[in-house]
Amino acid sequence: MNFIKKTNIIQLLLLILVLSACNQKNKKATLSDEKPKDTMPHMEPPTRKLPKLTSSYINAKKNAIQHFYNKNWRNNSMNGSFLVAQNGQIIFEKYEGMANFRDERPITATTPLHLASVSKILTASAILKLIDAKKIGLDQKVNTILRNFPFPEVTVKMLLNHRSGMRNYAYFTDKKDGVWDRHNILTNKDIVHLMATKNIGLESRTGTRFAYCNTNYAVLALIIEKATGLSYEKAMNRMIFKPLGMNHTFVFNYDRDKDSIVPSYKGNKVEIGKDYLDAVYGDKNIYSTPRDLLKFDLARNSPGFLSPKLLKLVYTPFSNEHKGEKNYGLGIRMINWYTGQNFYFHNGWWHGNTSSYITLLKEHVTIIALSNKFTTKTYQVRKLAPLFGDYPFKLDRDEKEE
Repeated sequence: MNFIKKTNIIQLLLLILVLSACNQKNKKATLSDEKPKDTMPHMEPPTRKLPKLTSSYINAKKNAIQHFYNKNWRNNSMNGSFLVAQNGQIIFEKYEGMANFRDERPITATTPLHLASVSKILTASAILKLIDAKKIGLDQKVNTILRNFPFPEVTVKMLLNHRSGMRNYAYFTDKKDGVWDRHNILTNKDIVHLMATKNIGLESRTGTRFAYCNTNYAVLALIIEKATGLSYEKAMNRMIFKPLGMNHTFVFNYDRDKDSIVPSYKGNKVEIGKDYLDAVYGDKNIYSTPRDLLKFDLARNSPGFLSPKLLKLVYTPFSNEHKGEKNYGLGIRMINWYTGQNFYFHNGWWHGNTSSYITLLKEHVTIIALSNKFTTKTYQVRKLAPLFGDYPFKLDRDEKEE
């Protein structure tokens, strides 16, 4: 009897040990099934208090800008969006023309237009956020991030400042030598695959000279995807657009949006259709509004968005192999005059879309012009810079401040 009781006690203890082990195993399994912690850099919208502009100051600048606007886009030739702000306060804004001439849908303050290459400033900012978060390195070799990338000396920094030496994908896929069938839509991954497998050599030796090239920013978009584990579209939403309240900004998704976005037009209002290059993103394909870009500009130049060291590099000229005033930083164009004055901007052009983004750092001025009907007058907004500082652009006498 005692033997039977002891046996039962031993069996009971063994059962308890087995159940306990199973519970521990299940607990570990549950933990391993949990979603991994967020790999995205944490960002709070930076805040910067700037002095409030007086009503007399605003009125004087507004009158001068109105003269400029009337001279450059009189008779309703403007078809797009235009905004000038200082210290975060909008001094002047204008929205004219049609988002779609077929249904006569007008352009308003909330109408997203294609930014063309102004998209690069946003792509660059996401990359810089990832660098600050130590998800990637500024001087990291691209082939350590994208394993099939074929050029071993190219770094992330060289993509940002256009010193990689790569060829423009729009050119090497346009050849009639079997590199790409233009009946098929090209993607960012296709670009890297073609460079790796079709003997697409470099345009120039890596790191030796500046050459503006859209391929650099198409590759940067893939790096964003690799570093975050998200699509470029979702990563941009979570890292830039949503935290900054850019509620009318989005990345164009070819399959989803090709029939619903604001189309672009030739100067004679003939609509320009899509082509095989329209699905490539990073270098272009962000739609936004001037007010959203103002939010971005205020944030990007505020303490806390980027580390001071990295923000300084954004506005550092990296193309000094030839003496001259025109230069490029990390995702921003610049003019560095011999007087010591600096002008920072980025222009864009894709199909009938033209765009201009200007940030006057010392004066805290933001100037945005977007158009979905082709015109080079969009780029003339730089002439407004002398209204706010010592910039040697020519402003006509009747456009000067009264």
